[in-house]
Amino acid sequence: MMVHLKERLSFFFNSRWLVFVAAMWIQTCAGIGYLFGSISPIIKSSLNYNQKQIARLGVAKDLGDSVGFLAGTLCEILPLWAALLVGAIQNFVGYGWVWLIVTGRTSPLPLWTMCILIFVGTNGETYFNTAALVSGVQNFPKSRGPVVGILKGFAGLGGAILTQIYAVIHSPDHASLIFMIAVGPAMVIIALMFIIRPVGGHRQIRPSDGLSFSFIYSICLLLASYLMGVMLVEDFIDVSHNVIIIFTAILFILLIIPVVIPISLSLTQEPQEEALLSESRKQDPGKSEHDDGQEIIFSEVEEEKPKGVDLLPASERQKRIAHLQVKLAQAAAEGAVRIKRRRGPRRGEDFTLVQALIKADFWLMFFSLLLGSGSGLTVIDNLGQMSQSLGSDNTHVFVSLISIWNFLGRIGGGYFSEIIVRDNAYPRHAAMAVAQVVMAFGHFFFAMGWPGAMYIGTLLVGLGYGAHWAIVPAAASELFGLKNFGALYNFLTLANPAGSLVFSGLIASSIYDMEAEKQAQQRHHGRLNLASVFSSFLNMDEPLKCEGAICFFLTSLIMSGLCIIAAVLSMILVYRTKTVYANLYGKSRT
Repeated sequence: MMVHLKERLSFFFNSRWLVFVAAMWIQTCAGIGYLFGSISPIIKSSLNYNQKQIARLGVAKDLGDSVGFLAGTLCEILPLWAALLVGAIQNFVGYGWVWLIVTGRTSPLPLWTMCILIFVGTNGETYFNTAALVSGVQNFPKSRGPVVGILKGFAGLGGAILTQIYAVIHSPDHASLIFMIAVGPAMVIIALMFIIRPVGGHRQIRPSDGLSFSFIYSICLLLASYLMGVMLVEDFIDVSHNVIIIFTAILFILLIIPVVIPISLSLTQEPQEEALLSESRKQDPGKSEHDDGQEIIFSEVEEEKPKGVDLLPASERQKRIAHLQVKLAQAAAEGAVRIKRRRGPRRGEDFTLVQALIKADFWLMFFSLLLGSGSGLTVIDNLGQMSQSLGSDNTHVFVSLISIWNFLGRIGGGYFSEIIVRDNAYPRHAAMAVAQVVMAFGHFFFAMGWPGAMYIGTLLVGLGYGAHWAIVPAAASELFGLKNFGALYNFLTLANPAGSLVFSGLIASSIYDMEAEKQAQQRHHGRLNLASVFSSFLNMDEPLKCEGAICFFLTSLIMSGLCIIAAVLSMILVYRTKTVYANLYGKSRT
């Protein structure tokens, strides 16, 4: 009996589904950057900062959220728990020090030092993100799309989840939110960090996996719907503290429910590791060549094989290539041909970052992401001004809505791109192109400013933007391998701040100020009286404010055009990688 119990516990703690569920919980801590808007007012008032100084702290936060080179490198050379611990320490030190300064427990520091603290604290979440994704794609090599989509989705919902937990504290001291941001994620990471690890997921493939993913998707949809309902209720109705506690308790229950999967699997199913190992070795598209070091790959095979062999059914293709390798090996032994080692990996094998940077496919992926996600982030960054320019005062409603659509886009992007890959052996970026066309329509609605345009625009742009972050990491792991996935992923994430800097910081803001200045001049000429002259003389004019659809008309049309260009780049990548995906996933169709 005791032996049986120990076996069950061993199955449970080594289950890839337990690792996945723990990664989902960790990803809720990877959304601390979304809470900057909630803590910036208390920082501003406590330290007597102006808006420009707060904006600089915001830039430091964005950089910390995006610069993950160190996280990617450490995830390659250290155990994942050690990388998570580094991230937890950074998060605790960075935001903990900010809390000490804001509450007057230590002396204030110069602005540049505060920027460093915000950068260090927010940069901790890149370790959470990278470790969760690396463990996910390694443990689920045959289900990368759903895994990445779900994990990135939970990162997007992290801000809403932490905000709801903070509502329970109900503290009049708003600085306590900073304390929670410093301490809460660190406690969660330390509790779960030893669970996050590769556990030989390719040996745990079971027929029930599809049902398990369906259950997780159901929980995700229920969680998104619940959070949206709670946010709307708390915004429009003055609910009591006891009701908020009940709301938060239900939220915790929804977050805990997925652990039912590893528990039920450990109780009901016997492992079939040895049988599944050989099968997964045949099917696993992401396995490293280092795992099969004895296998000799001749560059001549690529040169000698017939053109149509890659499109044959998997079993026939394997036979043809094996037969050709035998012939070449015999010829080499007899001295008839000279065998030369292939230089560098092929797509679908393990690339280092340096090797990937010289590949056209990698840069097609990067610039497609830059144009698509950069245009989406421009909307997210300017959503308040966009809604105000169209006459809406409930900006927080649209912020909440686009967060939910972003989450559903990540979930849906992973799900539908997996169907394209799994059922059709077709490149995953076909789904990316569709998402970018959807975003182009969303930007067009913003440009027109029609009634309801804000609702439709946030829906389409939110879904499309979220889909990028489910599709790109999965595609990168398929085309450039799993071994250096952390470094590859964190380089690709640089497309986000780069796109935001150019599209939001330069294009959108410049056009908005230009239109606002035109309207200010028209108002000035329309009412040239003593009061306006006097206020202008004293430089007492209010900040420039633009009203009407014209404010973001040109910006939105430019963003729409950029999304179309991004879709074209995605389709070029689809054309270039069709054979690669036929090789990787053609087996599932036979």
